[in-house]
Formats: sequence, structure tokens, C-alpha cells
Amino acid sequence: MDEAPEAAASRRCTVAPAQAGARLDALVAQLLPELSRSRAAALLEEGAVRLNGCIPRKSTRPVAGDVIEILLPAVRPAAVLPEDIPLRICYEDPDLLVIDKPAGLVVHPAPGHAQGTLVNALLHHVADLSGIGGVLRPGIVHRLDRDTSGLLLVAKHDEAHRALSLALRQRRIRRVYLAAAWGHLRTDAVRVEAPIARSPAQRQRMAVVASGRAAATRFQRLERWRAAELLRAELETGRTHQIRVHLAHIGHPVVGDPLYGPARPPGSGPDRGWAVQLAKRVPRQYLLAAQLHFTHPRTGAALSFESALPDVLAEAAAWARETSLPV
Repeated sequence: MDEAPEAAASRRCTVAPAQAGARLDALVAQLLPELSRSRAAALLEEGAVRLNGCIPRKSTRPVAGDVIEILLPAVRPAAVLPEDIPLRICYEDPDLLVIDKPAGLVVHPAPGHAQGTLVNALLHHVADLSGIGGVLRPGIVHRLDRDTSGLLLVAKHDEAHRALSLALRQRRIRRVYLAAAWGHLRTDAVRVEAPIARSPAQRQRMAVVASGRAAATRFQRLERWRAAELLRAELETGRTHQIRVHLAHIGHPVVGDPLYGPARPPGSGPDRGWAVQLAKRVPRQYLLAAQLHFTHPRTGAALSFESALPDVLAEAAAWARETSLPV
């Protein structure tokens, strides 16, 4: 007899005709909107899903009338230790926090970053932090790259985490970024729709891949500089490195991006010299999570937050503005 992991709760449903024929891992992710598809697949691999009482393969395609039962494992205590790391808190109530994360701070522990992360700081600041995000990602609703600064949403308990994760998947949480990109867009506004997956050639990078997950970003030019631009970027989806990958894909990588940007500042002639000077003034990728708009999961209140450009990026923008000819 197969053994399932210890469960704290379970969910059971009967496959509807409209759901018949879909892959089981996709159905499980649909039934558990607070979890990613990869986490849903992990539950299948762990034996926490039953199809008509048996442990199925994640590629199984149920028919109408089949019964799916999902055993939700008990939340394990976080193996991450609390650390007294200062946090810039924009907002806090019994349900959630909005953090203004500095560049250089890793969000959650990972290989090479076992401590000194935002999660370590949160565990020190918040008692009984939501565990539904996983042992290493308690309370985290969405992430920011290490060298991206700005607004990050954190749930304090599981109910808030489920509601906010669902709102994120349903695109009811607006996230707006500021980015400096090399070169010039052809038009003031552009929408990039290109699927993203891990690069087959370089596993540490993401890339536009035909078989990847759907991804769309809207860009709006705010300022035109000599050999770069200041852009507003709004996510329609939330894929890893999405803004950076999409801008690199259309030939305008983020200024200061060590992974997707050029090895040397682009351009020729006087523009090349200007680009070199801008690059010297930008010691990190020029990307800020500048605005966050969402509805409070319990009160229904509309909440909006803004993060100002850090001094080093604001000073680089001021220099770029002053040294660029009027268009």
C-alpha cells in the first residue's frame, strides 16, 4: 500500500466535463491557486495526490467523473533562522506587510545565500509568519531579484497568503517598475508578449523560448536620453527576470544588468563615450519596483504604495537628463 505524506488537510473534487482531458498537474494547480504549477507537480511526485484512490502520474489526463483528492502536507517549521536585519516597512497590519527592499538583499535562502536574506529578517520581525509559501519562502507572495530594489508584498498568515496569491495569478495586483534601458524604443509605448523559460544553453539565465510560459510586459517611455531611456514597465504576468528578459529580447537591455546586458556599453562615436559615463554611474541593474496597487484581502480597501528611486539611480538619471540634447 502506498504511503502519503502526513497531511494537515485535504481537498477533494470531481472532474467536470470541462476539465476532462487536461493534465493532472495542471488541474491540481487550478484547484490550488495559491500554489505554483511546479509545487503542484511536487505534490504529485510526493504521493500527496490520489486519482480515484490511486497515486497517478502527473501527466495523467482524467476523464469526467474521476475523483481527485489532494493531501495538503502540514506546514513544517522554517529551517531558516531569524536575524535582526533592519527592514524598511511601508505598511503593516495584522494580515500583511509591504516592504521597500534595498538592492543587494536576497529575498529567500538559496544555495550561496543561506542567511542574511529578507526571509531571515521577516522571521525576526513577524511571529508565526505564513508557512504556505514553503519552508524557505514563508509569507512571500512575489519576489524581486537580489539587485532590484523596491516594493514587495508579504502575507502574515495563510489565509492572507492564499487570497493574495490568487489575486496575483488573476492579475489583480498591479506592479509597476522603473527601468533604464540602452538605446531607444521605436515608439513611446510598446507591449512585449513573448514566452519565458529557463535557457536551454545557460541554465542560470531565463530566455524567450517558444515552449515557455506566457509572459507580457507593457513599456512606456518616460525620458529619452542620449543613448538610453527611462522606461515605465508594467507586468501583466510575473515570470522570473521578466522585465530584464523582455527588454534584452527587443534589443534594449537594462542598464547595468550583468546577466542580460552587453559586456561593454553600446553605441559608437560620442554616444559610446556618453554610454560609458552612464555605466560608471550605475553600479547595479537600473530596475526599481516603483508602485504596488492591490485590494486588501480582508477589508477590501484599495491600497497603493510608491518607492522613490534610490539616490545612486536618481543621480544617474539627473546626469543623463542634463547631458542629453533636447529631442
